[in-house]
Amino acid sequence: MTIFLLIRHGETDYNKKWHLPGRIPDVHLNKRGCQQAQALADHLSTAPIKAIYSSPLDRTLETAGPLAKLLNLEVIPMVGLLETDCGEWQGLSVKKLRRLKVWQEVQHHPSLFTFPGGESVRECQQRMVQAIESLRLIHSPDDVVACFSHADPLKQVIAYYLGLGLDNFQRLSITPGSVSALSITGNSSQLMSLNYNPSFSWEALQPSNLNKSAANARSK
Repeated sequence: MTIFLLIRHGETDYNKKWHLPGRIPDVHLNKRGCQQAQALADHLSTAPIKAIYSSPLDRTLETAGPLAKLLNLEVIPMVGLLETDCGEWQGLSVKKLRRLKVWQEVQHHPSLFTFPGGESVRECQQRMVQAIESLRLIHSPDDVVACFSHADPLKQVIAYYLGLGLDNFQRLSITPGSVSALSITGNSSQLMSLNYNPSFSWEALQPSNLNKSAANARSK
């Protein structure tokens, strides 16, 4: 079985302020994000990782960097792992977006939603699945592969391999600097771990923060 370590980038100021960074260039990890990247690298330093792939955006490359350095591996940019193309919503605050009537469609029927001037949620999921399947073709069944990406794309690809309907993908939680492990063998897949965070913070699990995260699920 090929094991995919699906890793979300560390925290940025966009995440902290509940804005959608989308594919804006020069969005970097903040201090906590850098700490999360190092904690992740330390935690995975003994893992038998054969290759590291990453969305080509700065925040994912910066998260992958410490692990690549420890393992003496190259970070391979992969367009298929990119953040959702949010189109006209890119850079806007979740507070502002929640006032839009279409926001309810995003939350309850994302499988039917297309970002204005961007890609649809379904297109994003298909892109992620194609990326994972392309990696399966070039890696042996016993390889462990690390893939650095973004919250919604990771939730969508995990939902696909779990057989979870796309409208339900927001039931999954993928926090900054977390790793989920997915094993795939032939037509069978198994979620070995979900949203494990080496830089665990109890505050992140407090009810007020969990409710805020659910309400603002589009903030990546």
